[in-house]
Amino acid sequence: MFFLSPLYILLVGPALILAIWAQMKVKSAFAKYSKVGNSSGMSGAEAAAEMLRGLNIRVVGSKEQAKSMDNAVAIERVGGFLTDHYDPRSKVLRLSPKVHDGRSLASVGVACHEAGHALQHANGYAPLEIRSLMVPVASFGSWAAFPVIILGALLHAPGLVGIGILVFAVVVLFQLVTLPVEFDASNRAKLAVTQFGIVQTRDESKGVAAVLNAAAWTYVAAAAASIMTLIYYVMILTGGSRR
Repeated sequence: MFFLSPLYILLVGPALILAIWAQMKVKSAFAKYSKVGNSSGMSGAEAAAEMLRGLNIRVVGSKEQAKSMDNAVAIERVGGFLTDHYDPRSKVLRLSPKVHDGRSLASVGVACHEAGHALQHANGYAPLEIRSLMVPVASFGSWAAFPVIILGALLHAPGLVGIGILVFAVVVLFQLVTLPVEFDASNRAKLAVTQFGIVQTRDESKGVAAVLNAAAWTYVAAAAASIMTLIYYVMILTGGSRR
């Protein structure tokens, strides 16, 4: 089957290895700096709230309040491990237990990164707005593209394969737009943890940066794997068309 061909392994294999390495790196960095406390003694939730208030965003008690007010965000505790995210639709910053309650460098780093997304939303940061608009299409494409391409290959229908590739291209574009969104949120977090006294030494700042930089590699690796997969699909389609 062409998805397991030597060409696929040659093009996509290195990117998949990078993705595995990135996942291991972020888990390792989080585990390491989860054991290192921060000078302020703040929890992740407290650090995110401090950052938001310091940058003129109100922290309220519920998503209903957040949605009814300008420049307001709610912070909630959500289950899971590293399930942290900001939901711009409900204006809620959701933090996993270890991040929400933890008082480590890892906890405040991740929490402030997510607070960075809330700031992007409040400030109308264009890449975040573009990504938010793309979410429904990208979500559909992430599960629909592969079956369409497979069906087209089985039916020897280049047109159907082409449609699948176009759908997958939207997923790739979404991941490319995600890169500046994530890098900007991390940069905001790195500045905020020192600006608001959440961390107070150079070593603590380096620890927060190490966690956030490791997380950034997961987005780079995902984008690289998708780009190489898209190139492979296009090569298969154009090669098949010439035959």
